[in-house]
Amino acid sequence: MNRAPAVHPETVVQGVYFDGRSSRPHPAELTLSAQGAALRVLGGGVVASAVHWQAAQVTVDPSIPGVRRRLKFPDGTRFETDDDAALRRWEAQTGHNRVLRGVRGLESHWAAALGALAVAGALTAAFVVWGIPALATQAALATPRSVLQTFDRETIELLDTDDYLGPSKLSAARQAQLQAAFAPVRDWAGGGYSYRLLLRDGKPGSDLGLGTNAFALPGGTIVMTDQLVNLARSDRELVGVLAHETAHVTRRHGVATVYQALGVSLVVTLLTGDLVSAGTFAAAVPATLLRSGYSRAAESEADRISAGYLLRVYGTTVPLQTMLARLEKEASKDSEDSGGSWLDLLSSHPVTRERIEDLRALEAAKAKQ
Repeated sequence: MNRAPAVHPETVVQGVYFDGRSSRPHPAELTLSAQGAALRVLGGGVVASAVHWQAAQVTVDPSIPGVRRRLKFPDGTRFETDDDAALRRWEAQTGHNRVLRGVRGLESHWAAALGALAVAGALTAAFVVWGIPALATQAALATPRSVLQTFDRETIELLDTDDYLGPSKLSAARQAQLQAAFAPVRDWAGGGYSYRLLLRDGKPGSDLGLGTNAFALPGGTIVMTDQLVNLARSDRELVGVLAHETAHVTRRHGVATVYQALGVSLVVTLLTGDLVSAGTFAAAVPATLLRSGYSRAAESEADRISAGYLLRVYGTTVPLQTMLARLEKEASKDSEDSGGSWLDLLSSHPVTRERIEDLRALEAAKAKQ
């Protein structure tokens, strides 16, 4: 048995009409049907005009609580009404605002609304955990080396002028020795970066002083403090640290870490096609590279790369193992004395014992080859 086609009766909606030439409203009524909308503008009970549009020609603004519904016509005129129920029925007949009607349906059911909120929260969390790091990595890889050098320059100027660092107190002869020890590491690291070693006093007496520290800036600037030099028992230990820091440069860990810390600012930067300003980058370095440190994956990768250099040059990773253990002891002492530590090599990094075990494993694997 064939079912009779559904009949959609016409509905007359009262409202006001705007002719597009002035802001004066005119009393009007709109006859709605599945085929379209017929407008009659009234003046003193007399029909002033009558126009008919097909349904596809009419644009209907979304329903907003407390706001009159608005229909726009092809000639630039519009009709407004408070009869939201009638407009919703007509939207259902003609297919207008199908997606928005679905959203309104979800909003009317608290369980669905809570479920949508939970999904939105999960998506937001996933973006923070995986999306922003992925964007930061891609942005880091795309940043030109010339821009990285600008980041380095601005960051060093900030650290030198804001009581983080001071001029090195090491003798000229000792500084020359360290520069000579760094030269082979610089040549090995490669990658086209303008490597340079800056020796600075970590100002241990200052609240902002970096103390016993070494860190890499993304353009190839390696900073090592007098306090770290004095902590080492041999230059081999310092070479291990320097190789570790150059690995952060070649893998672009530093710039990716700062970009990730910038979070939403990074997303806006990528969408607009602009680059993060050097001043913004420099201001973020103390809180990210120095206090928060790198991710576990970045630290492990830098350890592995520097271990390759140490094994090739010295045949052992012991210099870096020893330095990590000594730095951990120093960091513990600093935490007890001041409630915190600036140590870039250890702050928020993998457990030092695990890192040392990984270095030993790499050395053992090399010995078996």
